[in-house]
Amino acid sequence: MAVVFALSVCAGVRAQAQKAPAQPQSSSSQGQPTQTPAAQGPDSQSASYGVYVPIDPLSNVRYDNRYDVSLGLGYDHMKAGPSLLQGANLGGLDADASYWLTRQWGLEASGRAYLGTSGTAPNHAAGNGGDLQGAMVKQYFFVGGLEALGPHNKHGAILAHAMFGGVYGNFQKDLLGQPPATFDFYYNQFAPAAIVGGSLDLNRSEHWVFRITPDMVMTHYNFSYGPYSGASFSQYDLNFAISVGMDYKFTKIKRSHKKANWVSGW
Repeated sequence: MAVVFALSVCAGVRAQAQKAPAQPQSSSSQGQPTQTPAAQGPDSQSASYGVYVPIDPLSNVRYDNRYDVSLGLGYDHMKAGPSLLQGANLGGLDADASYWLTRQWGLEASGRAYLGTSGTAPNHAAGNGGDLQGAMVKQYFFVGGLEALGPHNKHGAILAHAMFGGVYGNFQKDLLGQPPATFDFYYNQFAPAAIVGGSLDLNRSEHWVFRITPDMVMTHYNFSYGPYSGASFSQYDLNFAISVGMDYKFTKIKRSHKKANWVSGW
């Protein structure tokens, strides 16, 4: 009887299991494709963080300004006397200003101050019977002339100038009261001078320009063997000078009255 009861219970459980409704299958088991996350590329990242917009600091560079000024550290080579073997290497400041008349031509004025020491001729002027050496000499230039704009673009420009005027030479400061002829020096004097050369401009922004200015400097000093001897000679000296500094353009005042030229920048 126990065996018969156990068999009847198992048969009832199997019948209930067959009558129970089937469980619905998941969507993944119905053959639908599984979605994978999209790859994060450069375009998607830039869309998330914003678009990079490059800025050109030279986009507003123009050559239509009426005025500009520059200041630089200068070097000048010279001879303090007509027949000295030793040259003098002077340092100082170079200040320039330009007023542009047309697209390519303008007026330029320059003031330059240089100082340094110079060798001397054998003189035996020192207190111990030796030679005086390393005397201080100075030069001050005041010149003006024409300036021309050469090849140029937004990155830079080449300019040329020819300026004429005068120079004051101070040669007697350290001569111990002796006549300059003792050291083969010039006397303190004003003399004609000319500066011919140009500039290499490298634009840094709409207003600021890095400028390098190499020049040939010509002076015409007089030389005397004594202040009252009546014997006087003059000599042309050609020397090299260079300055490095910054130029500033005043862009609000234009050199052209045609507004189309303002927009093009020439």
